[in-house]
Amino acid sequence: MAGVGMRSARLVLLTACILGGAAGCGDAAVRGAPSNAAHSGEFKWYRLLRLFVLAGVFALLFWKATAIGFLGKRFVPDSPALGWFGFLAAIAGMFVTAWSRIVLGRYWTDKVIVQTEHKLIRSGPYARIRHPLYTGVLLAVLGTALVEGEIRGLLSFAILLTNYAIKAKREERILSQRFGLEFSAHLRNTGFLLPRLRRL
Repeated sequence: MAGVGMRSARLVLLTACILGGAAGCGDAAVRGAPSNAAHSGEFKWYRLLRLFVLAGVFALLFWKATAIGFLGKRFVPDSPALGWFGFLAAIAGMFVTAWSRIVLGRYWTDKVIVQTEHKLIRSGPYARIRHPLYTGVLLAVLGTALVEGEIRGLLSFAILLTNYAIKAKREERILSQRFGLEFSAHLRNTGFLLPRLRRL
């Protein structure tokens, strides 16, 4: 992906990521922890650590100064076709993220928390995937890494994947405690970050 097309795609992805991140952080900053929060699976500094990780991911993806040594080496050929494929994958990931956020509605929070009147969401993307919001963000990051084509993008994806896997496991632990058999059935019918393959 080269020339004007590559610069335009980078600008679109950067703008979308900034707006998405600002919207999420802004919403969380306004609401904080829900007033009807019943149980949290976070330690005191976990949220600050997550924000630090996200800042690192953004820097690796979009800040050229992070292309130091092997981090600046390409992992895919400099191909316009691969670049546009990554761009479309990133846009698809953003769509999945937005869809998941809408379906969660008032139950969304950036904290690992269960509300007093919490409901287990099993509709929309949650019918097939337990953490589709994370799946969408990861797809967007992976697509952006493909647009950039450098190893630093893969590192940013690996860091974010590790962060989300840890956070998702914490969420599942408290959801299992809260919803018991209902969540066990949800586990059997859904995949963690990808849809569970159906047996023929």
